[in-house]
Amino acid sequence: MSQSGSQPDIRIASFNLESRDAPPRGRVAVEQRIEILRPQLIRLRADVLCLQEVNGQNEADGTRSLRVLDEVLEGTPYADFNRVHSQSPSGKGARDRHNLVTLSRFPISGFEEVCHTRMDPPLYQSVTAIPREQAPVAIGWERPVLMTNLDVGGKKPLHVINVHLRAPRAAFIPGQKINSKSWKSMPGWAEGYFIAAVKQSGQALEVRFLIDEIFDSNPHALVCVAGDFNADDHEAPVRIIRGDEDDTGSGEFAARMLVAMERSMPQSQRFSIIHRGRQQMFDHILVSNDLMSWFIKAEIHNEALGDEVGSPAAVEDAPESYHAPVVAEFKNPL
Repeated sequence: MSQSGSQPDIRIASFNLESRDAPPRGRVAVEQRIEILRPQLIRLRADVLCLQEVNGQNEADGTRSLRVLDEVLEGTPYADFNRVHSQSPSGKGARDRHNLVTLSRFPISGFEEVCHTRMDPPLYQSVTAIPREQAPVAIGWERPVLMTNLDVGGKKPLHVINVHLRAPRAAFIPGQKINSKSWKSMPGWAEGYFIAAVKQSGQALEVRFLIDEIFDSNPHALVCVAGDFNADDHEAPVRIIRGDEDDTGSGEFAARMLVAMERSMPQSQRFSIIHRGRQQMFDHILVSNDLMSWFIKAEIHNEALGDEVGSPAAVEDAPESYHAPVVAEFKNPL
C-alpha cells in the first residue's frame, strides 16, 4: 500500500487464478503454482482482493475447504485478511470448483451470494434437442456473484461485487454432443452458443439489478464490480452492468453508470488475456461515480502473459494463470 496523507491509499485488485487444484485431481504440484502465483499476489499490494476460479478441496470430515488457497497465501499479508467465499449448495463449505473469494484488510460488515435472488431463470424450449423438448425449461446460471460490504472507515460502506460470468462457450444441448468437445450438428452448436449468451447476459442483468438496488438505498453509494466478465467492455454483459448513458439514452441515469478503470490506460496496454494471438480485456474493475472521485490509477500486470490457447500446447501443465491481474488504486479521503 502506498501512502497518501494521513491514510494509506486503497488498492482493489482482481485476479482469476485458473485453479487447477492439487494432485491427484490437478496435474500441477501446489509448490509449482506457489512459485508463480505468490509473487504475483504480493506485487498487487492489494487492500481488497477479488479472486476467481479458486477450487475447493474435500476433507476427511466430509466438508470442503480452500486448503490450496491457504497454502498459496501463506507468508503474504493476505493470509491475515478478512475473507468471504462462495458456498456449496450442499452446505459442506466451499464449492467444488470455481469459487469466488474476496479478501479484505478492512472489516467485513456483510456479504451475500447472488444467484437468482433478484430474478428467476428465463424459460426456453430447445429447437435442436434430441429428443425434442416438449415444454420450456429454466436456463439458470451455474455460479453466483459475491457481494461484500466493507467498512473502509467513512460514513458509507464500500460495496464490492466479485463476478465470474460464464465463458462464451456453447452450452450443452441434449443429444447434440459427440463428446465433450465435438458437436453433432451446426444448428445444435449454434443453439448451445445462444443459450450460453443468455446465461452470461442473465448473470450480468442480475448484477445490474443488485447495483440499482444499492443506488436506490443511497444514490451516492461506493460500488465496485470486479472480476472475470469473459467479455470486452463493448460486449453485452459489460454494457448491461455499466449502464452507459449512450445506451440508456437518458442523462437522468448518468449517476448510476459505472466506469471501467482500464479506460484510464493507453489502448495498447488494455488486455488481460491473449487468445490465439488476440489481446482482449476480459477482466475489469468497474466503479460508481462517487468511488471514481477517489481514483488515482489503474494497472494491468500483463507483461509476462501467455496465450491461453498457444501456451498450454507448448508448455505442458504450466503453473501460471492465463489471466492478468487488474488493479485500481484510490485515494483514501479520510
